[in-house]
Amino acid sequence: MKITVTTLNDDIFVLDVSEDLELENFKAFCEVESGFPAHEVVINHNGRPLGDNRKSMKAHGVTDGDVVILQHISSSSQMAFNSPDQSLLSNQLDFSGIQIPGASSSRPTAGDIMSRAPMDDPAHVRDLFLANPDQLALLKQNNPRLADALATGNLDEFAKVLREQLEEKERRQQQRNRMMNAHPFDTEAQRLIADEIKQKNIEANMEAAMEYNPETFGVVVMLYINCKVNGFPVKAFIDSGAQTTIMSAACAERVNIMRLVDTRWAGIARGVGVQRIIGRIHMVQVAIENDFLTTSFSVLEEQAMDMLLGLDMLKRHQCCIDLEKNVLRIGTTGTETPFLAETELPPCARLSTNIDDPDVVRKVEERDLEKAIEDSKKDRANAPNWNAASSSNSSRNSSSASSAQSVLPSDKFTENDIKELVSLGFTREQVISELRNFNGNKTQATAALFAKSLKF
Repeated sequence: MKITVTTLNDDIFVLDVSEDLELENFKAFCEVESGFPAHEVVINHNGRPLGDNRKSMKAHGVTDGDVVILQHISSSSQMAFNSPDQSLLSNQLDFSGIQIPGASSSRPTAGDIMSRAPMDDPAHVRDLFLANPDQLALLKQNNPRLADALATGNLDEFAKVLREQLEEKERRQQQRNRMMNAHPFDTEAQRLIADEIKQKNIEANMEAAMEYNPETFGVVVMLYINCKVNGFPVKAFIDSGAQTTIMSAACAERVNIMRLVDTRWAGIARGVGVQRIIGRIHMVQVAIENDFLTTSFSVLEEQAMDMLLGLDMLKRHQCCIDLEKNVLRIGTTGTETPFLAETELPPCARLSTNIDDPDVVRKVEERDLEKAIEDSKKDRANAPNWNAASSSNSSRNSSSASSAQSVLPSDKFTENDIKELVSLGFTREQVISELRNFNGNKTQATAALFAKSLKF
């Protein structure tokens, strides 16, 4: 069975033991994990200490999944705890606070600094850390926020962060005390204990990763290659996760191929963010080393990268991303081109994309989507109406076209309603048709017009 052991020092570990294991042997396991001698350990379960070391854990009422509290008691306190004569408690003298003259003291740790420094004096705490460079380095690793506040040199900022963290620590300690004293069937206490165990496991996992796989915390350089488009050098980003090959409008202007853009392929590209597609260039030759490869481009209006080689081109030319040799291999020709080093990357590749606030990401995407939709509506409003009635149609078709342009006596909408919706970028025929479909309901007609205009 698995037993979760927690100490008053916020240490939590799980032991997988037999239910017939005696208490003294269980304490021996706890000694290995906690470092406290087994004879100085008291195990508490359901608010009561377990006294008989010869009894099994099952006999003490401990079952699979239970949580026990490990309490460390000094030898003198242990003797007084086991002695029936309570007067011994008053006779025990504590000499631990006496400092031996001439004894060398070790350098204080970060925990000692925080425990000895007066918490109401942030300046004293700051000076203690500045006087101990090794502990300052440890603070940067374990508490980056407080270390950054210390590095600013602003005492008020450091005091604010320190006060917030101390209040949070005190709140968690009070919460932990309530958990330990709560009824074992209290669902809220059990949930908090489970969250505490989960957080400890996450921290242990991160510590193991930092020790055994520190390279996972490094920054990975994106894959770029040098190529030429229309004779102009371009740094292209290799992205096997992109469906199509794209190019920015600025890059298309720079390499003099903007004249080939087919605006009939305009639309909206959605992925990590939202971009407006101006159109498509159906065929362009890209020079990679001595090879000239044919591909097509979707031209994006506001794109940080000049060019992105997507999966369509990579599959067409059977390209292989060889990370062992750090090259891109063209399968159809066997040509290899090396990936660029970090110093050769374009400025957009060095931008950090780690945004902590998800609201910022959401607002940016909503803003980009609204702008792309607005631009697309303008393009549609300026486009010729290919659905207009032909002058060569019969008189019946002419009368139908005339009715699509004017308000009939049976219509339940006015000319002002039509003008209001036409001002949004829709044609008169579309507005009248949707108003008739929804029996003059302007709200539903507007929603239908927008829904149909977003189909690209």
